[in-house]
Amino acid sequence: MASLSLPNHSLPSLLPSQSPKTPSSSSSPPYLSIVPKSSSHSQFYGHKLSYASSSLSFPSSASSLKTSIFSKVNKGGVPPNFSLKDQDGRNVSLSRFKGKPVVVYFYPADESPGCTKQACAFRDSYEKFKKAGAEVIGISGDDPSSHKAFAKKNRLPFTLLCDEGNKIRKEWGVPSDLFGTLPGRQTYVLDKSGVVQLVYNNQFQPEKHIDETLKLLQSL
Repeated sequence: MASLSLPNHSLPSLLPSQSPKTPSSSSSPPYLSIVPKSSSHSQFYGHKLSYASSSLSFPSSASSLKTSIFSKVNKGGVPPNFSLKDQDGRNVSLSRFKGKPVVVYFYPADESPGCTKQACAFRDSYEKFKKAGAEVIGISGDDPSSHKAFAKKNRLPFTLLCDEGNKIRKEWGVPSDLFGTLPGRQTYVLDKSGVVQLVYNNQFQPEKHIDETLKLLQSL
């Protein structure tokens, strides 16, 4: 029987020599980067999102991620007061509602599908909120004329406030979605003393905000 002889090499010597890469202590974590070939647009809940051909990277540190996730106004806290214009151009202050529960919900924009569903769900349950003695306030960055058209079209019986430049959204620390491209959908329930009893965030199930707020209000 013929014998098979191999060259006198050890197995390691047959493999390409590779020196282990030592990660630099100053380098960023290996977050995923997305590099599209060309500019494109997509529709998400009524918002046009665009990105250029340059790479899109995640934040380079865990601390910056925490900043974008955790809100400044938390359960048990008292949020800062504000004064904003409503759909009729009148100035409305949060302090005006002290002495009764208040539902403050931040939403991305008038007329988007998800925001319309949410607003109409608040409308359909408005009598339940009144029975609980609560006021409902919706806030977005749209101007008063947009709010007025949105409220009229959908027969909204509650107040919509215009947060120009999203100043109150930032002050309250409402987190954004899709890496900061979409304003967050977050609801707060304040008790009669102005203390936050619920913070609820759900971008993709807008009608759940109504269920959660009513459940909390009925327990106050």
